[in-house]
Amino acid sequence: MRGILAVSVVVLTMACGAPSQAADDLVQGLSTERKIFPKNWVSGFLDFAVAPRHNEPDLNRCSAATGSLAGANAACAAFARYVGGGYIEFRPFGGRPLRRAFIFAEPHTYMGKNIPQVQYTNAITPIALERTEGVGLDIARNFELRLTNHRVDWLGHYDGNLGITDLGKNGPLSTYTTISARWYFGGYRRRSPAY
Repeated sequence: MRGILAVSVVVLTMACGAPSQAADDLVQGLSTERKIFPKNWVSGFLDFAVAPRHNEPDLNRCSAATGSLAGANAACAAFARYVGGGYIEFRPFGGRPLRRAFIFAEPHTYMGKNIPQVQYTNAITPIALERTEGVGLDIARNFELRLTNHRVDWLGHYDGNLGITDLGKNGPLSTYTTISARWYFGGYRRRSPAY
């Protein structure tokens, strides 16, 4: 009876596409992977960028003519100097079939106070928090489907109207949701469940 059970586990494991080492571990009753919060279930990166003068990121909140229309004291100075960001991915399930599912977040924060051709400062005034978050599912090796939500929160005085040079909050950094397919190719390798 024990032999039939062991053979059944091996056949089921191979049918699900598990690697042979995992099948051996299951047969021996020595499963090394936890079902919830497996090893390395959180991964990601952080980065911080500084833009040189005359090359600040334009968040399309303020008109490019802000300097000529409102001068150096313009309320609308949403041209960033600093960008902080990162990516974090959670894969909390180690057991099948949920091991292919993941949750991700990609926040970016924009800071600075610059008016092109008029005023360039080193101020770290918070402007906006842009965040992309969602859920994904690995379909095959190097191929995944994602449901992503994108949102921007304007910080401080940028949350209100900024005068005649304010283009509004609904530019390209607006709120939207997408369904996407992602394919990794070439030498790019990522940590993903075994297939």
